Amino acid sequence: MSSSLATRIAEEFAAATPQHGEQRRRAMLALAERGLPTSRDENWKYVNLRPLEKVRFAPPAAESAPAPGLQGLPVPVARSARYTFVDGRFVPALSTPESHAGVHVESMKSSEGPVLSGSAFDDSELTPDLRFVLLNTAFATDGAAIRIDPETDCPTCIELVFLATVDSKAGASYPRVSVKVGTGSRVGLIERHVSAGSDSNFINSAVQVELARDARAHHYRIQQTGSRALWFDSLTAKLAENAQYQLHSVSLGGLSARSTVHVQLAGERSEVGLFGVSVGEKNQVHDTYAVVEHIAPNARTEQSFRGISGGRARVAFNGKIVVRKGANGTDSRQSLRGLLAGKDAEIDVRPQLEIYTDDVKCNHGATAGKLDDNMLFYLLSRGLDRETAQRLLKWAFLEDVVARIDVPELRRQIEQSLAGQLNETASLRELI
Repeated sequence: MSSSLATRIAEEFAAATPQHGEQRRRAMLALAERGLPTSRDENWKYVNLRPLEKVRFAPPAAESAPAPGLQGLPVPVARSARYTFVDGRFVPALSTPESHAGVHVESMKSSEGPVLSGSAFDDSELTPDLRFVLLNTAFATDGAAIRIDPETDCPTCIELVFLATVDSKAGASYPRVSVKVGTGSRVGLIERHVSAGSDSNFINSAVQVELARDARAHHYRIQQTGSRALWFDSLTAKLAENAQYQLHSVSLGGLSARSTVHVQLAGERSEVGLFGVSVGEKNQVHDTYAVVEHIAPNARTEQSFRGISGGRARVAFNGKIVVRKGANGTDSRQSLRGLLAGKDAEIDVRPQLEIYTDDVKCNHGATAGKLDDNMLFYLLSRGLDRETAQRLLKWAFLEDVVARIDVPELRRQIEQSLAGQLNETASLRELI
């Protein structure tokens, strides 16, 4: 981070939040000491960080609540309670909260203002790649604190929508989520990031997930921000004994979108599944860095990514598995695949393994290239024209991961969005 950028962030922080809580002050001090990542950092070399020099980091001033008919909100998923945040602030008029036994969703904004209740990240555990969390902690205005009581069954009952409307030169949006799932509970969470009004937003999201013993969580994240938006996202998750966490991520929007994921398998027999889809076109950059840390024995990881890059876009996925000493019986699988759909497009998929113990079973595979000529020839030999055959192969490539989404209504919405991103909505309508 340049000295001029650090100075400007500090000045905006001082002007935007004159009454600093201890949590915010500590985050700002840590950010000043560590700085934001730069393109010289190995895990950030694919991200376009230059636009940060032009954005305003302070959130916009609080205004009156938007009208209930505000454009840009996605269609709700049936039987899910919706909580909508506009430019980082909870808006009851755009929300449809519903009570469910054992499920507690609250705004993080306390009556005192500067304190974000129930949202503390342990700064000492933040890796260098999670430094954007410090920026979020310093500036976030609100967020969703989700607590699931022990033995609660709520398979798909919470939907969070984060809508950004302010231009990046006028203010920033800081979505923030804390999820704590109690012992033996099951929960489904849908998290959407979208834009309305200006399509040039600066969004910095921070999400923290904690699963107690025997807990189960399915987390669906959809990024469909504006075509000129900058989206930086950090997610940390910690799993206790026998907990299971599935993270389904779909990245479609944004001019430059970066997601950093760090999962710790801290309990024996815990399991995580990371399933990602990314489609970039024109000059978009989509970059994901996902680390799974095996700390306890007999834990399991499944990581699957499918990305398509067209036009002059760049799509990157770096998946890293770290097996700590004593994590015997680890079982991890990685399948990272990228598809080039433009002569100037770029795909970068990189599996990594660090193993510090014996008695493990780890395998990985990564491929990047164009459509399979043999499969294309097979479809052409069955009478399909070339364009139709190519569309079907692209669709099958993505469906390998999308089909894992077990909420039918949400899966159809995602498939329609993917078809639109591929400019093939009409051609693929019968397949959805």
